[in-house]
Amino acid sequence: MSGHSKFANIKHKKERNDAAKGKIFTVIGRELAVAVKEGGPDPANNSKLRDVIAKAKANNMPNDTIDRGIKKAAGDAASVNYETLTYEGYGPSGVAIIVDTLTDNKNRTAANVRSAFTKGGGNVGTPGSVSYMFDKKGQIIIDKEECEMDADELMMAALDAGAEDFSEEEDSYEVITAPDDFSAVREALEALKIPMMEADVTMIPQTWVELSNEDDIKKLNRILDLLDEDDDVQAVYHNWDE
Repeated sequence: MSGHSKFANIKHKKERNDAAKGKIFTVIGRELAVAVKEGGPDPANNSKLRDVIAKAKANNMPNDTIDRGIKKAAGDAASVNYETLTYEGYGPSGVAIIVDTLTDNKNRTAANVRSAFTKGGGNVGTPGSVSYMFDKKGQIIIDKEECEMDADELMMAALDAGAEDFSEEEDSYEVITAPDDFSAVREALEALKIPMMEADVTMIPQTWVELSNEDDIKKLNRILDLLDEDDDVQAVYHNWDE
């Protein structure tokens, strides 16, 4: 690993999410619905649903809200018609941005995503135009203050469970897995009662872009804020070194 701390980005995202809990709960609610439709409402037999539940808990979603979401999706499976679409593009100074969406109206979503890029001085590219600069990985972020386990023990537990890499940052631990191994590693750490701040399959940049121009920073934040506010947007990945 590069040793680059991604915790600042995670905290930045969480602060935004905390300011708009409704948004993150909407995002997770859609993921629950899709997971239930694809694999059924029983987490024991649906690993994708288990992963979404873990993500919900990492974002402090109440258990009864999770249960209601699963029951609603189970009784309403026929009406779940979300489509997964990914957009790629560039922000100011060549910052690479990937936008994952889950939508029931792709024309609306495409227009909103393009508008967000345009308003921030960026542009949407073709599929594959920036994704080659990212690696798809399972990522688990653990807040040091919340974790009682010794760093070496935690590292061995993660690696024994199948993790690819473990790094210790100033205020967090980061566990990286192959996408296919993510569920097994997450469940192994969960069994050890390891509290997770973030647990998701994500896109990790291979290189980072630093911005020094205040106007570029303002424009990029404009893009990210507009995407954050869009209920169709599930996740945004970028290589801006904040």
